[in-house]
Amino acid sequence: MIIKTDCLFFRGDVPCKPHKEEGVHCSDCTYYIKSTHKILIIKLGAIGDVIRTTPLFSRLQSEYPHSKIFWMTHYPIVVPSEVHSILTFTVESVTYLKLIEFDLVINLDKDREACALASQISAKKKFGFYLKEGTPAPVNDLARHKFLTGLFDDLNKANTKNYLEEIFEICGLKYNSEKYILDPFERFGLKWQLDCKKKIIGLNTGCGGRWVSRLWPEKNWIELASKLLNQGYEVVLLGGEQENEKNLKIAEESGAKYFGYFRLETFINLVNHCDLVVTGVTMAMHITLALNKKIVLFNNIFNRNEFELFGLGEILEPGNECKCFFSPKCKNDKYFCMDSLEVERVQKTIDKLI
Repeated sequence: MIIKTDCLFFRGDVPCKPHKEEGVHCSDCTYYIKSTHKILIIKLGAIGDVIRTTPLFSRLQSEYPHSKIFWMTHYPIVVPSEVHSILTFTVESVTYLKLIEFDLVINLDKDREACALASQISAKKKFGFYLKEGTPAPVNDLARHKFLTGLFDDLNKANTKNYLEEIFEICGLKYNSEKYILDPFERFGLKWQLDCKKKIIGLNTGCGGRWVSRLWPEKNWIELASKLLNQGYEVVLLGGEQENEKNLKIAEESGAKYFGYFRLETFINLVNHCDLVVTGVTMAMHITLALNKKIVLFNNIFNRNEFELFGLGEILEPGNECKCFFSPKCKNDKYFCMDSLEVERVQKTIDKLI
């Protein structure tokens, strides 16, 4: 019996898709496509960074047609159609990958475990980061820029490239405005009590428990929600478990809708029902952009050049200078910079974008 193990559809452990759907065998199969390359991408986390890795996949398939792309991540929720196999970081997966000879290995993480894995996998070419003498290091000069901006704040502040330009550059490619890929997860949606005749504004009120330097004052969220409702918008509050108590209070005092916090897939689906989302630099920012929604992005501690908004929105920064570059807590003892981002300015930006 002829078995074509080099076919793009071949699995080995289970029947391939053409056989299951058409009953064909390798000897008479018209679906046979010879796989040209094996490519491994390592991007473990966080979820926002995992989402903004997805523009690479369509480009890699364009550059290396009929390739089998393997992706190792902590968040297999993002499943681009171009990916042949998604693996989580387990002993079983690592053992499996070590026995494959890859054409390309791309590691976009500087975490030690990711760099250690990239160092151990066999490949004809490697891009990104690996482990050198026990510490992360760039594989070659293509990754040197991203490596240095992660080490020195002054270089990071001077950087003029957005994140997507940087990761494409790491792979030896020029970024051509490729967009994020994300399933809206309709099957995980609920019967959201939203008035779809109105424009729906999502207010993502948190930034995680660690990054309190990025938080917009609670009273501002209440005021913004109230004003938007008076203008005739539908307003829904977004957040996770850490924002639950705050969002309950904002909903009570403003009249905005709040449905609670949910698993990630359901949260993504709720964001997909919004026309515009106001958010800080969080996971919700990446989800909003991936779903092609309008966005008002609050930024105070990062280099604004890092963010690619795809023409979907605007970045708003405080009127007073922020001195908390990449700092979880505010370092300024004279004022809290996010207090100087006025509600009226946010409101006018929403009106303009809508």
